[in-house]
Amino acid sequence: MTSTFETRDADAKHGRGARRTADLRAEALMDEDLAGIDGIPGRLYTNEYDGDQFDRSERAALRRVSGLSTELEDVTEVEYRQLRLERVVLVGVWTDGTAEEAENSLAELAALAETAGSVVLDGVIQRRDKPDPATYIGSGKANELRDIVLSTGADTVVCDGELSPGQLIHLEDVVKVKVVDRTALILDIFAQHAKSREGKAQVSLAQMQYMLPRLRGWGQSLSRQMGGGGSGSSGGGMATRGPGETKIETDRRRIREKMAKLRREIVEMKTARDTKRQERRRNQVPSVAIAGYTNAGKSSLLNRLTGAGVLVENALFATLDPTVRRAETPGGRLYTLADTVGFVRHLPHHLVEAFRSTMEEVGESDLILHVVDGSHPEPEAQLAAVREVIVEVGAQDVPEIVVINKADAADPLVLARLLRREPHAIAVSARTGQGMDELLELIESELPRPSIEITALVPYTRGDLVARVHRDGEVLSEDHTGEGTLLKARVLADLAAELERFAVVAQS
Repeated sequence: MTSTFETRDADAKHGRGARRTADLRAEALMDEDLAGIDGIPGRLYTNEYDGDQFDRSERAALRRVSGLSTELEDVTEVEYRQLRLERVVLVGVWTDGTAEEAENSLAELAALAETAGSVVLDGVIQRRDKPDPATYIGSGKANELRDIVLSTGADTVVCDGELSPGQLIHLEDVVKVKVVDRTALILDIFAQHAKSREGKAQVSLAQMQYMLPRLRGWGQSLSRQMGGGGSGSSGGGMATRGPGETKIETDRRRIREKMAKLRREIVEMKTARDTKRQERRRNQVPSVAIAGYTNAGKSSLLNRLTGAGVLVENALFATLDPTVRRAETPGGRLYTLADTVGFVRHLPHHLVEAFRSTMEEVGESDLILHVVDGSHPEPEAQLAAVREVIVEVGAQDVPEIVVINKADAADPLVLARLLRREPHAIAVSARTGQGMDELLELIESELPRPSIEITALVPYTRGDLVARVHRDGEVLSEDHTGEGTLLKARVLADLAAELERFAVVAQS
């Protein structure tokens, strides 16, 4: 008769054997996936000679990008900073465009990594027709990357693109350190900067959407919920035998349940914002949304125009929660000005979906101030990236003013080129105040004008009506007579109805 301990020992051996079999099967599958890449059969890396092809080898080589390192020079800070900062190596795949564009993209990735709290040690680019489906940069170059990681002492590799779950796993297996892609990096920055309840919920939802297909199973824990195996009080009884729900299935189920809860919470918070927006609509207050690339100076512009006092920081995605402030045109018309989350090229679609309710401030506005950094190496690329997101949130038909910010630091030739290409553009500096008066006049001319023109003789006892015309309408002329204030103005329908009793018929 077999003892209980012997049975447990046999079960444990069986479990270890099953896990080892699963690991071997996973290794074999990876060998098959890697077979034939760069002429490599399985894991035997051979270097077959096919004639001198110096151009081709140089074209495919990893190219170092200088000037990206943010490693500290001040020794007094090193010990403290190393406790909390990750040390990263950047890697990009250059598939199209110029070498300068590829280097600018990697420089932006370095800025993202630094914003997330990392120290950039090195950055490399590889020229390929398309990213390798197995390891993103090819198995041979992945081995070279591993050597760079070892020589620099990095603990993380950041890739300039969104990697598939398989690419992440294979590249991590080669370089032996954590691999993070551009999407995960942006999500991490959003998680650090989210302050409001809604912002935190939106970021959590986007992170879970990204994480769900990337949970790693590999047979780590074969069963979380085991079925009953025999009789007695410890057995589960009939219909409960079998492996039950695996750990990864349990994790996925819990993530899906949490995502459903977050979506319900975001819908409830969206309802509250919609109510505020409808109240502004009821009061006929025009709305202006500030949109643009991250770190283009949107919050600085809001502060300059309204004195809002919102956070201004030289960092990517410093603003995640929309800020709405009242402002006034030089002619006295009231309007609202909303600062929105910054955009970036290849903005993860998870984020666009999660922040859709916040981005509706742009779609529901009467005018968009599209802010672009005039001192950036590629301002046209910034404009194109933001317009892609504007189309995604359904705001492509909203009138737009292109505000070229940081004009004091921009190249005059670049400014001239942008002003020539964008017919509805103005160059300003939120830091120095340059161009602000002209921008305010341009905003006033672009705001929707009241549709009804009326001439009314308003008694002096109804000064409240005159004040409303000045506040909510557009005064064309004003004359003080013995009977009252003679107003000629353009107003909205509800105010026109109140002025109707004092209307003056025009003499022909």
